[in-house]
Amino acid sequence: MDVRFLSAGDTAIVVEFGDRIDRTLSDRVLQLGARVRAVEVPGVVETVPTYRSLMVHYDPLVTDSATLSEQITALLDDNAASTGAGRLWRVPACYEPTHAPDIAEVAETKGLTVDEVIRLHTETQFHIYMIGFVPGYPYMGDLPEQLVLPRRADPRIRVPAGSIAIASTMTAIYPLESPGGWHLIGTTPIRLFDAAQPRPALFSPGDKVRFEPVTAAQFDDIRAATQAGTYQVPSEALAS
Repeated sequence: MDVRFLSAGDTAIVVEFGDRIDRTLSDRVLQLGARVRAVEVPGVVETVPTYRSLMVHYDPLVTDSATLSEQITALLDDNAASTGAGRLWRVPACYEPTHAPDIAEVAETKGLTVDEVIRLHTETQFHIYMIGFVPGYPYMGDLPEQLVLPRRADPRIRVPAGSIAIASTMTAIYPLESPGGWHLIGTTPIRLFDAAQPRPALFSPGDKVRFEPVTAAQFDDIRAATQAGTYQVPSEALAS
């Protein structure tokens, strides 16, 4: 597989594996990131995975782009190693109309019933490709073909925090209130980002997510427990 090294200013390089959203490329990106961290390449400050590339931030007083590129090239042959142990998260999701403003429209557009939309979404185990857009926002794939559709023609100025959305082949959760053009098919009461925590973002690239339906009453109970700090999102370690 061809790999390109691109400069990203004077403190970062990008290792690019391809030009598409693809699980094989994502695995290569995550494997390289894990390998760079494991061998503690001198000068590396942080690695940031995307769909198809890995950005490597470095301290220019310790190393430079040419040296770092050579060191990373030497690691590519070991890139068949594990991505490291991630987690499978079981995310409570309310798909009732009060929490899913676009679900009926999505169902009509795709020639499905609302129950079929919910079934397709909850039966899928999603892969977190990357975190971006706003802090903690997970880009997750891949949607079943029956749910694939373009973004909304009329983006919203405000999308509530916790909104579960779909567009293209992806699903996502809005951690914070923000603008957005995806279709809102549900809401989760959990908190995805908390700057006061040692690990602010709940999810990491390479983690998996399954959505588990809850009623509006259960949603309110979980939200209250989340706000009180007594709710833990169910999760389990993935095999490395």
